[in-house]
Amino acid sequence: MPTPTTPDSPERDLTDLGLREEREEADREMTRSRVATEMRADAVVEHARENADAVLEAAREKADHTAESNAPHLQAAIAEDRQTEDATLRDERAAADHAVHRERDARARMLTRLLPLERDATDQYLLTERARSDDALATRDDFLAMVSHDLRDLLNGIVMSSQFLADKLDGHSDRERLLLETTRIGRYGARMTRLIADLVDVASIDAGKLAMHRVEGDVAPLVREAVDALQINASAKSVSLAVRGDVQEALVAEFDHDRLLQVLANLVSNSIKFTPQGGTVRVHCERVGALLEFCVEDSGVGIPPAMLESVFERFWQVGKNDRRGLGLGLYISRCIVEAHGGRIRAESSPGQGTRMLFTLPTGP
Repeated sequence: MPTPTTPDSPERDLTDLGLREEREEADREMTRSRVATEMRADAVVEHARENADAVLEAAREKADHTAESNAPHLQAAIAEDRQTEDATLRDERAAADHAVHRERDARARMLTRLLPLERDATDQYLLTERARSDDALATRDDFLAMVSHDLRDLLNGIVMSSQFLADKLDGHSDRERLLLETTRIGRYGARMTRLIADLVDVASIDAGKLAMHRVEGDVAPLVREAVDALQINASAKSVSLAVRGDVQEALVAEFDHDRLLQVLANLVSNSIKFTPQGGTVRVHCERVGALLEFCVEDSGVGIPPAMLESVFERFWQVGKNDRRGLGLGLYISRCIVEAHGGRIRAESSPGQGTRMLFTLPTGP
């Protein structure tokens, strides 16, 4: 199997395990098929021999009847000849059986020698393909890292320039229109920066290198920070966004502040996106046993039950014509939550809103 010479990967371990189980099942099936074929062949031969013996016995009975009436003195000679014929027939049949068994053993030994060679060749092809794939992925990751770094620098320059222009518009005759355009440039730049960051995160997840720096802290301020950061987005769509309830106790856990803020921002942004004007989005966190449970609840369009698991897959979209993102936010959120030792899930039904919930262990 190719496992010892390939990088650690859960998917590859599963592939190797599946290949090994498939080969073992193929060996068992081949053995069952061979045994069944041989048994059928033996049954056919045995049936033919029984028919031949029956015909021979009938012929001999007829010959005995004729000899008794015509030549009784020949019966002793006939019996001796028959004994010789029977012995010869037994020897011929034994020799034929021996030849058949020898041919079967030779065929089984040949398959035993050839099958490992064929499988070794398949394993070598798989190793070569994996090595090329690893090289291609490493090259892609390096290229993506360099390009994303340069793109983010350029986008930051565009955003800063638009902000600079916006600050210089006081007293301009067309100030309102120009301010609207510069604000739009800043918003588009922020969206492009977020998309680039998502692509970089996915590449890091695939490589098993998602950066995490967990420290102990209170998550309650983090929830309020996420809500405050997205108030402008909610207000622009006339959606009411707030923290539900008043958290009285400290909710302490070990977590990566920026990554957990990224998860909450993704969930809240999605809720705002799919909640109509006049709707509500509520964020809440509470202690549930040894876990902290976060909840982002909206009054939006909801999700069909059959899609509640699919929403956390990469490149998932609400529909074929939906182009409001790459469909990476929830996938990245799931990976971040699971890296913290938690779980994420969705509860929803069409027209009844959606509840996005994820947990975070309070212990290390």
